Amino acid sequence: MVADNTPVIIGVGQYSERVGEPGYEALSYMDLGGRALAAAIANAGASGQVADAIDTLAAIRAFEMSRPGKEPPFGGPDNIPGALAKRVGACPQRLILSPTGGQTNQQYVGEFASSIAAGDSQCAVIVGSEVISTALALAAKGEKPDWSEAIGGEFEDRGYGIDGMMEPALFAHGATGAIPLYAIAENARRAKLGKGLDEYRHDIGELFAPFTRVAAANPHAAAPVERSAEELATVTDRNRIVAEPYPRMTVARDQVNQAAAIIIASAAKARELGVPEDKWVHIHAVTSATELELSERPDLSANPASIASVERALAIAGKGMEDMAFLDFYSCFAIPVFNQCDHFGLSANDPRGLTLTGGLPFFGGAGNNYSAHAICEAVERVRAHRGQFALVGANGGWMSKYATGIYSTEPADWSGERVAALPKACNGVARSNDPFDQATVESYTINHSKTGSDAVWIGRNADGARVVANADLSDDATRAAFESGEPFGAKLSVTRDERGRNIGRVI
Repeated sequence: MVADNTPVIIGVGQYSERVGEPGYEALSYMDLGGRALAAAIANAGASGQVADAIDTLAAIRAFEMSRPGKEPPFGGPDNIPGALAKRVGACPQRLILSPTGGQTNQQYVGEFASSIAAGDSQCAVIVGSEVISTALALAAKGEKPDWSEAIGGEFEDRGYGIDGMMEPALFAHGATGAIPLYAIAENARRAKLGKGLDEYRHDIGELFAPFTRVAAANPHAAAPVERSAEELATVTDRNRIVAEPYPRMTVARDQVNQAAAIIIASAAKARELGVPEDKWVHIHAVTSATELELSERPDLSANPASIASVERALAIAGKGMEDMAFLDFYSCFAIPVFNQCDHFGLSANDPRGLTLTGGLPFFGGAGNNYSAHAICEAVERVRAHRGQFALVGANGGWMSKYATGIYSTEPADWSGERVAALPKACNGVARSNDPFDQATVESYTINHSKTGSDAVWIGRNADGARVVANADLSDDATRAAFESGEPFGAKLSVTRDERGRNIGRVI
């Protein structure tokens, strides 16, 4: 008999739509999320009323409200978790709006499971939705629906959670979003391997081609098209470079209409609700870790916090990577997957596959909520393959935060540790914002946009401190060094322009 206070996942649900396809309804954030939550309730197969049992509901913050001053274009509810609860007739005593970060939903599985094990909750829900694709399609047609709602009531707003992710020096030099920041880390790994741009792009294609096969078979995928490694790696007008070394097809796709929900209950509540035990999925471990800021990481290509999170989760579960039948590594870009492959000796052609959804560039990068979709897929896999284990790795920021979850129908004993938060490393490299005359390039990207191209690089000044600068692409020698993809180790003379940016030229 599973102990009454054991937390179990009893229901998972996904809902999606693609613009212009049959049945497309142009649903709002809340309506799409409500459909996913209703699907999760139905998925539990309960004879009782699951909605009535929900005492905690956490809404995952939508991508379009993930930082100060950024709001959904057509408005939204004054109480987002309350609006989602309303969609299914639930009245939770506790409502939460999450911070930013793709690791959040996985962390919440651990947090709410711990609350259930402690007797502080009986049934908790995590739900999130993204409708950026619909929002863009409506705006392009000049339509302005009103998605605002007066829900009222109190909820717990956990803020934006972006501390440790906003690096003013990088932002000031044009690395203002995920794509160029990941590209800098990706190029650092390429330099470590001694590979040229074309060879490395082929590596990315080889990694992601199997992902496209999974996406092509997933009814919720935003881009369900199988593609070859060569197609993903070849630069064309349609597959242009967005930030070196990334062609457009190999970066997270944020234009999606996708929602997912997860319901966790105590074993006692699951029995009371009449949820069949073959629906129960046990949570064997959830771990979380926070990384140093990108510009202070000793190895710009590495993400040791993510490795530590995965290793600790495996240790808590008493398993090894070889015991995981199903894997989903967060794949907004190649490098978070490569980091796991490099450490655990995994191949791009691992017969288990490295994604359960199809990955963020192909299934879709549903903002902060992607890993809820991965958890939904993991739950269904282990239900269908009883006794097997699934591992989901969830990433936030620019490899800034990581959370790992391990799931199985095998019972988990919650009398001991199942959830762990790892300490942050304290070996950051010293950084300097003072003017400097020379520096050596460690890594870089050329960030392409509608207004032009900027080469952003991170290096070391004469004192060994980390510095950030742009490369002067109007200088022939400098442009040649950066556009060749081989500026690593180059010494640059540096001046500061009227905007306060550091501008480097090859000496």
